[in-house]
Amino acid sequence: MATPLEKARKDPESMKARILAVAHRIVGEYGFHGTTTRMIAQEVGIDISTLHYHWGEKKDLYEAVIIDINKDLGQKLIDVEKIIHGLPLAERMVIAIDAMTDYLFDCPEISNIMLFRYIVKTRDNVDLLGPEFTTDIARSMGLTRNSSPSTPPRAMLEVLAVMNAIHNFISGENFFPPMVRLERGEYTKTVKETLRFVLIPAFVKREGEGL
Repeated sequence: MATPLEKARKDPESMKARILAVAHRIVGEYGFHGTTTRMIAQEVGIDISTLHYHWGEKKDLYEAVIIDINKDLGQKLIDVEKIIHGLPLAERMVIAIDAMTDYLFDCPEISNIMLFRYIVKTRDNVDLLGPEFTTDIARSMGLTRNSSPSTPPRAMLEVLAVMNAIHNFISGENFFPPMVRLERGEYTKTVKETLRFVLIPAFVKREGEGL
């Protein structure tokens, strides 16, 4: 039997999909503890009983949001890897940083939820950007060999450093632009330039020195 999430993904116009889309945005803005099913129902324009009929309890809907984000994020990483595979590391990083930054600016709830999950315990067992994603990124960046049975902790942390740098700029979109006096278009452009400036030399230098 198909799960509510599978049904929502199969029919983007369905009530399940409408509720899920609103849940993405509200959970991304307020986090798990700051979100209520009543808030989501009100935004969708339905009774709370209708929401519970389609998704069950809040934790069920929240876990569906996390799994949904994981699926989309994982597919995006696969798509980027197809483009950058075989290119020199610096070129791979330029393309990947630009692609992932654009994607996350379009889907800011992903970065917001990621950072919320770092800070607040939500008592669920669903990983966002799980170990398999982190390992795939590490291999793409040449931080671990394809034949290696496991990814070294340092390589995992280096991948997280890259992703966290991107997430922080995305989540800070309402805070940072006024501070640096940039409009949104210039902000997104400058974020990508800054990420490339800070991150790429460190990894290219590391690769050149065989560290």
